[in-house]
Amino acid sequence: MTFEQILYTVDGHVATITLNRPERMNALTRILEAELRTAIEQAGRDEAVRAIVLTGAGRAFCAGMDMEELEVLPPEDIRAEQWMRPFDMNRRADYQTRYSYFPAAPKPVICAINGAAAGLGLVMALYSDFRIASDKAVFATAFAKRGLIAEHGISWMLPRIVGHAHATDLLLTSRKIDAPEALGMGLVNRVVPAERLLAEAQALASTLSAEVSPRSVRVMKRQLWEAPYQSLGEAVTLANAEMVESIRSEDFTEGVAHFIERRPARFSGR
Repeated sequence: MTFEQILYTVDGHVATITLNRPERMNALTRILEAELRTAIEQAGRDEAVRAIVLTGAGRAFCAGMDMEELEVLPPEDIRAEQWMRPFDMNRRADYQTRYSYFPAAPKPVICAINGAAAGLGLVMALYSDFRIASDKAVFATAFAKRGLIAEHGISWMLPRIVGHAHATDLLLTSRKIDAPEALGMGLVNRVVPAERLLAEAQALASTLSAEVSPRSVRVMKRQLWEAPYQSLGEAVTLANAEMVESIRSEDFTEGVAHFIERRPARFSGR
């Protein structure tokens, strides 16, 4: 389909989604928000796609919500019917809200943070599976400086990634941090030179698409995002059930065969 405020391309097994409002630092609008969710869900359904790269055009990843829209935002916007999707009984309710749908995508989402990631831009990065930052990236929660609160589950996500002390600091002060500090607190997986950012993200996506089983990645992503709601016993029970299905799968057969035959893997994802 045609998009107005994002770019969507597929190269091999990798879908790349680019927030495309560089003149506004890719600030979110209602259009961009809706298009992004449509694109991620489209990539999730596409059998050819095995990994998703999310980045921004120009000098920013996403500077948060567009101030022109924020200025006139109705207080009840968060409850507006237009943001509500049909409830899927086969998916955890926690991952069906306005921004928490990234974990429900059956493909890994790699966030290539090319510049400023503030407010909702940071929220989207946190819901991704991998965060690779340019050495020019900066991060801020920003909410307290706008008279807002910790939105869209960031008070749940951020402490799980950087710890309670760092989360308290970043949320209450709204201060900006640079890429090295973000790496030091575990907010991002790695920092790379700006000119290599997209290549590094797409190389990781290619590895996930070819060198490991897409089926295994899909199941393990679900296990990881289910774990915060499980006891150890429940996690083991789920793993045992999935292990049976894994051994029955084509990818398990191929995983053993390519090792024995000393050749590159040819995983089907089934």
